[in-house]
Amino acid sequence: MSRTKCLVCFCILFTLTVPARSADDVKIVPDVVYGHKHGLALTFDVFTPKDDANGAGVLFMVSGGWYSRWVPPAQAVNRFKPLLEQSFTVFSVRHGSSPKFKIPEVVADVRRSVRFIPLNAEKYGVDPNRLGVYGGSAGGHLSLVLGTTGDDGNPQAKDPVLRVSNRVATVVAYFPPTDLRPWVTPESSYYKNFPTLQFDAKLADDFSPLLHTSKDDPPTLLIHGDKDKLVPIDHSENILAAFKKNGVTAELVVIEGAAHGFRGEDGKLASDKLVKWFEKHLAE
Repeated sequence: MSRTKCLVCFCILFTLTVPARSADDVKIVPDVVYGHKHGLALTFDVFTPKDDANGAGVLFMVSGGWYSRWVPPAQAVNRFKPLLEQSFTVFSVRHGSSPKFKIPEVVADVRRSVRFIPLNAEKYGVDPNRLGVYGGSAGGHLSLVLGTTGDDGNPQAKDPVLRVSNRVATVVAYFPPTDLRPWVTPESSYYKNFPTLQFDAKLADDFSPLLHTSKDDPPTLLIHGDKDKLVPIDHSENILAAFKKNGVTAELVVIEGAAHGFRGEDGKLASDKLVKWFEKHLAE
C-alpha cells in the first residue's frame, strides 16, 4: 500500500473505531465558516454536549496525509464520544486539502481556525483560555505546529480574526511527523507520495515543530507505536527530548507492537490517555 493510501486509511480508521453515540445527546452546529480562500469556504463543525458542557474546547485536526475530508456531522459525532462524555465541546476543523494546497497554506488555515474560535468563544460556550488541540499523523503534525509556534496575534491587522491569539492550552499528537526537512526533497519517497510536501525546501524549518520548541510551549502528550514504519517513533522521541530540554511538561506513551494507526485495545488505550490529558490540562 502506498504511503498516501495508508494515511488516508488511517483518517478513515480514526473516524470509525469509536463506538456510536446518539446525535440526540449533542448539539451540532455544522459548517461554520472561519475563513475563505480561492473563493472557497474554510469550515469546522461544533459538537457540544447538550446538558453538561464544561466550558473547555478541543479542536480536532481533520487531516490524514494532509488530506482534509468532509464527513456528515451526524456520523462524525461517533469519533468524539469519549470527549463528549466528559463534557468537552469539540471543534472538527477542516483545512485546505492536499493535493491542491501545500503545507504552508494548510498551516495558515489551522492557525486561523484557532484565532477564530476564541473570537467567538461566547457563542460556542467555551473559555478561550481552555482550548486544546489534537490529531493523528498529519493532524498530529499540525497540532504540534500550533503548540510550538503560537503567537498573540497582530493588533494592527485589519482582519479582526488576525488580531486574536492562536495559542492553545495543551496538545495531544498521535504518531506525528515532527521534522519535515528530510521529507521535502524530490529524492524522498514522502515527497513523491504526499503532494502537500512539494513546497520550497527552504521553508521546511518553519513547519518542523521539532525546531520550534521553547519554554512557553503548552503541555504536550505524544502517543506512538514502536512498530510504526511510516512515521518512525523517533519523531516523537526527538521532540520529547526537545520539550524536556526546555522544561515543557511533556509525555510520550509508547504502544508496544503498534504500527501507524491504533486498533482495538491500542485505540482504546490511546483514547483513554487523550481524554485524561485534556481533563487534567483543561480543568477550570
